[in-house]
Amino acid sequence: MSHFIDLSIPITNKVISDPEVMRPKVLYMTHEDTWQQIAMFFPGLEKNDLPDGEGWAVEMLELSTHNGTHMDAPWHYHSTTEDGAAPAPSIDEAPLDRFFRPGVKLDFSHLPHGHVVSADEVEQAFEKIDYELQPLDIVLVQSGAVYGTDNFIDQGVGLGAEATLWLTERGVEVVGTDAWSWDAPFSHTARRWAESRDPAIIWEGHKAGRIRPYYQIEKLTSLAALPDHGFTFSCFPVKIERASAGWIRAVAMVED
Repeated sequence: MSHFIDLSIPITNKVISDPEVMRPKVLYMTHEDTWQQIAMFFPGLEKNDLPDGEGWAVEMLELSTHNGTHMDAPWHYHSTTEDGAAPAPSIDEAPLDRFFRPGVKLDFSHLPHGHVVSADEVEQAFEKIDYELQPLDIVLVQSGAVYGTDNFIDQGVGLGAEATLWLTERGVEVVGTDAWSWDAPFSHTARRWAESRDPAIIWEGHKAGRIRPYYQIEKLTSLAALPDHGFTFSCFPVKIERASAGWIRAVAMVED
């Protein structure tokens, strides 16, 4: 038997999980307000003709493909991949067999917010949990970011280009984090940029997809409930034509 762990955050008006310019908006239309919508299809219908005078419940959403728990496609990071040899695939071109695979969790939540995880730290994390990484494993990062708390977008560690390429070199094609971004939060990177003026540090984990394509999940939650390995992870993205990302319902299946 397996039990299921929901690792997805909701799309909601109530919890701030994006900058103001990117925040989703959900308009709720309730049973009391919508009988006229049904009447449009049935001329002459009155409210009292419906059971309890109720219409239907419908929601209208204004949102980005990067709201909620979602998967970035390589198209998000750059127009090409494989060092410019191929166009970067969009989310509707994603290979579905990559999104139902064994999962492994790396816990970096003890590190300070804004830390950029190195390849050595990734390798040491696998040694710590005594796990040999396999091609097409889905690697999830517990970053230290806590969904629902203040300044969520400034929390958590990020994985830089070096660590990301270490994973993709070993056959990993899908990764995920419970932080707002796979990279270190922009607020922390901006401080390092102001000191170094090195453009290579900007969005470096994402930009590693220019070299080898990979798919990246952001804004997971409840990763602390997972074992380090021994679970199956499901993360199929919604099919949106030529889109840079698609929403997912992230679910882990853990054997009892």
